[in-house]
Amino acid sequence: MLNKVILIGRLTREPELRYTPAGHAVATFTLAVDRPYVGENGERETDFIKIVAWRKLGEAAAQNLGKGRLVAVDGRLQIETYETKDGSKRLDVKIVAENIRYLSWPKKDDKGDEAQEDPAGYMDRIDA
Repeated sequence: MLNKVILIGRLTREPELRYTPAGHAVATFTLAVDRPYVGENGERETDFIKIVAWRKLGEAAAQNLGKGRLVAVDGRLQIETYETKDGSKRLDVKIVAENIRYLSWPKKDDKGDEAQEDPAGYMDRIDA
């Protein structure tokens, strides 16, 4: 069996980093991914997909990614069901990241200066 997802999109906000009671880092962010076709209204539709990155991958994502940054994420689809307080059943759909590849550079560095483009076109990659 195979459960593999590859997405390319832009972060909708800064990643949120937290730690589990056991001390494991987990970062969450949402990726805006355009659909490959134009809708009936003549505009391209977008899906907003929840991404979860664990441990070192999560820490690296929280340190290096920001709103608007273009990334490629590959990982696995995870769907969990839960029941709300009122008794209705819900689905929690997310991608658990295994690799994140940066496809764009940040517009500004830590000092607020313009970041330099990489002349070789190299893009960073972080793995789980």
